Amino acid sequence: MSSNEFKISVLAGDGIGPEVMLEALRVLDSASNKYNFKLRLDHQLVGGIAIDQKSHPLPEETLNSCETSDAILFGSVGGPKWESLPPDEQPERGALLPLRKHFGLFANLRPSVCFPSLTGASPIRTDIIEGGFDVLCVRELTGGIYFGEPKSINQTTDGRIAIDTMIYNESEIDRIARVAFNAARGRSKKLTSIDKANVLRNGILWREIVENVSKDFPDVELDHLYVDNAAMQLIRRPKEFDVLLAPNLFGDILSDEMAMIAGSLGMLASASLGQSKGNGLYFGMYEPSGGSAPDITGKGIANPCAQILSASLMLRYSLGLTDAADSIDNAVRSAIDKGYRTGDIFSSDADTKQVNTVEMSDAIIDNII
Repeated sequence: MSSNEFKISVLAGDGIGPEVMLEALRVLDSASNKYNFKLRLDHQLVGGIAIDQKSHPLPEETLNSCETSDAILFGSVGGPKWESLPPDEQPERGALLPLRKHFGLFANLRPSVCFPSLTGASPIRTDIIEGGFDVLCVRELTGGIYFGEPKSINQTTDGRIAIDTMIYNESEIDRIARVAFNAARGRSKKLTSIDKANVLRNGILWREIVENVSKDFPDVELDHLYVDNAAMQLIRRPKEFDVLLAPNLFGDILSDEMAMIAGSLGMLASASLGQSKGNGLYFGMYEPSGGSAPDITGKGIANPCAQILSASLMLRYSLGLTDAADSIDNAVRSAIDKGYRTGDIFSSDADTKQVNTVEMSDAIIDNII
């Protein structure tokens, strides 16, 4: 392949996944024509549809495709149809988590953006979020209490006892901290690290390592918050944050809180980054923060923005196509500012126009410059 040609594994998945993926690919096609790059798309099955057709949520050919690609563009998986399967055979645990583990996707970047014209969709008081906000949560994704051993539920003479173990080593903290500092350096140069150093030994080590890494980034302002205080401050003063750095458990909770105060999951993208390619680029998997939304599947009303913005993150962090990524981000903002709204962000008391999935994408494509 030429230097401006890239192979992308496209895993649309279940529910609204194929619908919004189609729109993201239309936007990418428009951007590729304007910015002179080519994407060679390899469509593969994943999740529930893969169980139905291949008897496994992550078929071997899907994994092989991902291994030979420059990045993975992921949709959504799961739904009621497969909830009766054993937990490890369900679409989420059988596909999404194994992909993260196989490719060592240790850094989850989840932007929480509330556009000024969408502040009415947020449950937070207007005076607190006037003008909108833009916060990036950098979450460690492959360590901590979700993966620590021992992990068990055991029977004792006093009843059952559950054990989960929270483990972090220096190298895990160091590498996620560097991702966060680099992200902050490209934004407003402000990083807030989240821990529970007043209670947990993990928090003590986390804070120490983050402080050490900060010496390599003297241009980035660093502060620390305990996770409980951070949860409060994100609601009280979200505009004052730029980049949050958090361990797996805390990042999981706080990024969901950020999604809620932004107004709609349909607007929020995410990137899961693994091995560095150098020059600030990573192999990664890019997916919307919301789920497969089986209740609206096939109705043509899903918000495609999260999938489109995930594609933009792919251009930025895996392919190094910053200008094209900026163009897509700006096009989404322009479409929103001009009043185009899918049902999840529509408000009848504003000067807006309710549109369907395809019409929203058309408005975005019209604004790519």
